[in-house]
Amino acid sequence: MSSNIVRSAASGLLIAVLSSDLRASGHGPVFGAATPTLGRGGWSLDQAFTVRVGDDAAREHMVKTMLTFGITENLQISGSFPLSMGGDTLANARMMSLMSSDRELEGLVGYRFQRRTVGIGARQESTVYVGGTVPFDAQRRGITAGPSLQVGVATGYASRAHYVWVGGGLQHFADRSGERIGESRLGTIVYGYRPPALRTESGRPDLRFFVEATAEDRAPNRSGAVDAGGSRTVFLGPTSLLLYKAVAIEGGVLFPAYQRADEGSARERLRVAVNVAYFFWLK
Repeated sequence: MSSNIVRSAASGLLIAVLSSDLRASGHGPVFGAATPTLGRGGWSLDQAFTVRVGDDAAREHMVKTMLTFGITENLQISGSFPLSMGGDTLANARMMSLMSSDRELEGLVGYRFQRRTVGIGARQESTVYVGGTVPFDAQRRGITAGPSLQVGVATGYASRAHYVWVGGGLQHFADRSGERIGESRLGTIVYGYRPPALRTESGRPDLRFFVEATAEDRAPNRSGAVDAGGSRTVFLGPTSLLLYKAVAIEGGVLFPAYQRADEGSARERLRVAVNVAYFFWLK
């Protein structure tokens, strides 16, 4: 009898832990790269809305959907596609490390290749991302749009109170008709904090606050034998993440700390992003 009770208690604890991991995994910062992955058999459906605002009423918006599946505890695949996009007066930019900012289909594979316990209730993790994009438009800002390959990596530390992630990525576009979109080199830094009052047990609302920074070096677009444009930007700002049961809501705003925009492109004044995710299993 006692062994049955122990087994039942252990099974219940395992289910609770896995459920908590699924609710909290796969999400952290809004703009920056992070290490969490979905658990085995877990799904998440993300709906993202972003806005870029620049000088002279320049504005771009994006509404995109991303579907993610956890193959194993450390391996996941995702695909994202646009529902609505508008505006093209700002320089090319990648706002979110794990979701393209352009009108294209994107696929990513994420593999958490390192995870180890550090002290009590803390861990160190590293995840690599590999994928690519296929454009829906023939041209993008006057340049013939081709598919791209991308690779990224994130490493960091997470505990009940503090979160630190450092990440980077490279997106390289293929030539089309003698033209090529400039490749993107992206770096991100994220610090997160969860106040003591919010470190509650599983099943209650979980609120976390972040400070995020992104730095992008965008190579010039190539048109024939001529290179044109190119930009460098650094953005910094506050974001937050609210987790409750099977829903995650995250959002924030970034402000420019440095930018060198393409010639003829408006300078950016702020970036806003909101993402709503729903976690579920398919039986």
